Amino acid sequence: MAKKNALIRPLVHDLHAYVPGEQPKIKGLIKLNTNENPYPPSPRVLAAVRAATDGRLRLYPNPTAEKLRAKLAKLHGCRPENIIVGNGSDEVLALATRAFVEPKGKAEGGRRKAKLGAATVQYFTPSYSLYPVLADIHGAAKNAVALNPDFSMPSVAELKRGRRWNFNAALTLVTTPNAPGGRGYKTAALAKLCRAQKGVVVLDEAYVDFADENALKLALKFPNVLVARTFSKAYSLCFQRVGYLVGHPELIAALDKIRDSYNVNGLGQIAAEATLDDLKYYRANFKKIMATREWLGRELTLAGFRVLPSQSNFILVKPPRFPAKEWLQKLRDKKLLVRWFSAPPVSSYLRITIGAQAEAAALVRAVRAIL
Repeated sequence: MAKKNALIRPLVHDLHAYVPGEQPKIKGLIKLNTNENPYPPSPRVLAAVRAATDGRLRLYPNPTAEKLRAKLAKLHGCRPENIIVGNGSDEVLALATRAFVEPKGKAEGGRRKAKLGAATVQYFTPSYSLYPVLADIHGAAKNAVALNPDFSMPSVAELKRGRRWNFNAALTLVTTPNAPGGRGYKTAALAKLCRAQKGVVVLDEAYVDFADENALKLALKFPNVLVARTFSKAYSLCFQRVGYLVGHPELIAALDKIRDSYNVNGLGQIAAEATLDDLKYYRANFKKIMATREWLGRELTLAGFRVLPSQSNFILVKPPRFPAKEWLQKLRDKKLLVRWFSAPPVSSYLRITIGAQAEAAALVRAVRAIL
């Protein structure tokens, strides 16, 4: 075993970093592995970004994304003080970990803090694989609690019956709709969970534009609830990295204290602002993606796949005949890139991004050829 560099913290030596989806280096691959929107940004967004590539590039951007926060506040029926914008929703999730969770060593200093779960980051599993990484980076305790076998969320009553759920956890992260499962969770069920939690709850709604319900009203109702949103998945702005949190002004102010200065680039702010001026364009795209999702689910079901219900822009499927890992390579051989996770209980599944209709049709043809 290689000797550890004494200049690096032991915590970092032992850290298992987040592994993003593969970025293909082979030409001609149909990329259905990272849940990107298959449709381009609105022409109005592209025009706004082009117009901004001028002398402003030498200037710092607005440090608090003031105009964008004002537009988001108008959209969500709240005040700008209810919103913080970040470098993608990943940054605001990291800020929440730093702001609301004590590292294990500090929390152990007082019995009361330890009892309150001050050092605990809690989440369901399987869910977004960044959550445990954020906890590890911060030196926090992790409490991962299994979803039901069908990836539905346990009720509060079930969580109270021996699921190791910590109602005193400093930070609870809930992906809704869930990833990688795709299931949507009822707002009423989420409200019961938020009401029962003593610490901060972040409802991570990265995929909510493809779902039947959203829980934004909970962030404006409960003083311990934040809702995370992103411009990446639904609004075709992965390249610009813009996300945000909505919640009580006191929580937002705490996050703002530890935010990096100028954390959101100027072109990203302009692109997001222009996006909010053309929501009709994006809502038409959502409908196309959801229609393709239903079509692809039916076709794969006919081919013998088990397709889990989804309210996101991807589906989780258990393939027939061959193990999922083999299917990953067989599809790659046919220039189709999907996502496989090695960890149970999802290791027997593939996650497939809903591409454009032509891309979904290419996938179905490849599946039929393999079978």
